[in-house]
Amino acid sequence: MLIHPWDAAAEDEWRPWLAARDFGQLIASGRDRDLPVVVPTHFVFDGQETVRLHLARPNPVWRALAENPNAVLALVDDYTYVPAEWGGTDVPTSHYAAVQLLCTAVVLDDPAAKAELLTRQLAHFEPPGGRTSVDETDEADRRQLPGIRGLELVVREVRAKFKFAGNKSAEVRLHIADRLAERAGPRDTAAREHVLNRRPAH
Repeated sequence: MLIHPWDAAAEDEWRPWLAARDFGQLIASGRDRDLPVVVPTHFVFDGQETVRLHLARPNPVWRALAENPNAVLALVDDYTYVPAEWGGTDVPTSHYAAVQLLCTAVVLDDPAAKAELLTRQLAHFEPPGGRTSVDETDEADRRQLPGIRGLELVVREVRAKFKFAGNKSAEVRLHIADRLAERAGPRDTAAREHVLNRRPAH
């Protein structure tokens, strides 16, 4: 991912953005493959350095991770199209926030470890009054656990890009923000906040 200095997101920008999101694409390149394995998935990030998720045992990603434990969890959101006129050029562009977590994968097959991982996910995703825990000693849970594998992604590096007119003047950014407010598309409000809040790196 190309990240210009004016698009680079600081840690205090990407961390809260990531904390509010729990769905992305897990990418495992494996070894000597024509194409990587790409898996859309929910996940739970602990806010520090570990991402946890689970997938069905037949998922092709397991073989790719066995070949090569390096993986990427990629997220993109707050994206919107910016017409050429808005930015004061003859070239249209896209505004978006993108975070890529470069990770080492640790596969969990131990029933107790998988139960703990699922309990963490339930605490995050289930509505109030929903299921709160998984117990590997419970008969029903014990029958279900072999059908999945747990995955812990240890984050080694974060690549974060917030492409929101960081190389434009304050006047141009305000113009873009006004046009986004007028258009009011599905993600225009979020993009507009980024445009107004970010400051050029230079």
